[in-house]
Parts: sequence; C-alpha cells; structure tokens
Amino acid sequence: MSKFIFKTNQEIELIKQSCLLLSKTHGEVAKFVKEGVSTLLLDKIAKEYILDNGGVPSFLDFNGFPYTLCVSINDQVVHGFPSSYQLRDGDIVSIDCGVVYNGYFSDSAYTYPIGEIKPEIKILLDVTKQCLELAIEKAVVGNRIGDIGFAVQNHAEKAGFGVVRELVGHGVGTKVHEKPEVPNYGKRGSGIRLEEGMVLAIEPMINLGKPAVMFWDDGWTVSTRDKSPSAHYEHTVSIRKGKADVLTSFMHIEEVLNKK
Repeated sequence: MSKFIFKTNQEIELIKQSCLLLSKTHGEVAKFVKEGVSTLLLDKIAKEYILDNGGVPSFLDFNGFPYTLCVSINDQVVHGFPSSYQLRDGDIVSIDCGVVYNGYFSDSAYTYPIGEIKPEIKILLDVTKQCLELAIEKAVVGNRIGDIGFAVQNHAEKAGFGVVRELVGHGVGTKVHEKPEVPNYGKRGSGIRLEEGMVLAIEPMINLGKPAVMFWDDGWTVSTRDKSPSAHYEHTVSIRKGKADVLTSFMHIEEVLNKK
C-alpha cells in the first residue's frame, strides 16, 4: 500500500476551494502590508477574513503555534511570530498562511518588499519567485521529486544564493503536512515518481548569503545563521500530465501591489 495519500478529482476540487479562500485572504492582508503597520495587525486581519468566510486558520494551534500567519522579517526564513513590530522601509516580510475549508487544507506564502529595498535583495525576491515557477514546471506526472528540487537549487545557486536544506515542502490534503517531503535541492531523476492525484506545497526558501539556518528558542522561528535576508514563496499544486494545476494564486496579492 502506498504511503502517499492520492486525491480524487472531487477531493482536488475541494482543495481548490480552500486554496481560493487562502488566495483571497492573502489579497486582503496585502492591502495592509506597508511601512508602519504592526505584523500583529496583519495576523488579526487574516484570522478575521478566514473565519468570516467559513474557513479555519490551519496554522493556529497547530502543534501549539499561537497565530494565523507565519510572519518572517528580513533574516527570518520561516515560522516567525506576528508581534508589535512595525514594518520599516527596506524590510522584506514573508507571509505564510494556511486554511482549512470543508475539511481540506491549503498553504501559500509570499515575500513582500517594504518601501525601497536594496538592489541585491530585490534580485533575491525575483530569483526565489522564479525558483517556484521553475519547480512547478517540473511538477508533472512521470517526473520525480528530485526534478523539483534540482530546478530550485540550480536556479538559486547560479545566482549565488544559498538554498535552505533543513526545511522542505510537503504534501497537502486533510492535514497541514502530508507525505511526501519536497526538498528545494536534489538530483534530476531521483526520488519518488510524481503521479496524478498528488497535491504538493512547493516552497523555495532562499538566502542572500549561505544556506545555514538557526532555530530559535521559541520552538518555531528559523533565521539565517549569517543574518542575511531570506525569501520564501509557496504554492499548493496538483500533479497533472503535461502541466501542474496551480491551486493557489498570487493574483489577489499582485492586484493590490500594482495599485500601490
């Protein structure tokens, strides 16, 4: 019996509905992502929007995590806590959110520049987003997990950036994290074969400096060991023949950003 949980088309449709609510939540949060805003306010906005629209924040109380959003600033890679910290010009902030809707989970993250950021950090954001796009191109029936990881690693390292190895993408369905793990590094043609019915969260985590990270005493926050900035983008995708079905969307975020 397979250790992976394959989804029917009906289940993927339910995951897609969860992803739509999540994508709209990100769009709602994006309206408030600017200099001077506390990250706790962003968390409150996300929680209220999800609950008002019939969903449940999937990160809230997951293994004791106390918030709806993971908000990771500058050298924080992932799992940062929302706080009274007010966003400042030159910051970057990764906002990671998950939703449960009709019993099915979704997961997505986006990294925002605040005001004017340094040119090399702008390149980091662009390259990390490109890594996600290149990885999704490989998320098709007949390829392997290693093809996804290689696409990320190859693009990031060619740009001179560090690829985080301690944290990985994962399966998505009726739990926050399911098998298989989806590393952001690997060899082409290695790892498990991708099949129809797999739903994956693909999430490059790329550092401006070296790959090494450190885990905080709060049990959650992860930051770069060399204090360099880190970027993170994530989509939930369904494995298909020929081309992956991207279930989450950055459209709602980017509509807001294009108006700012």
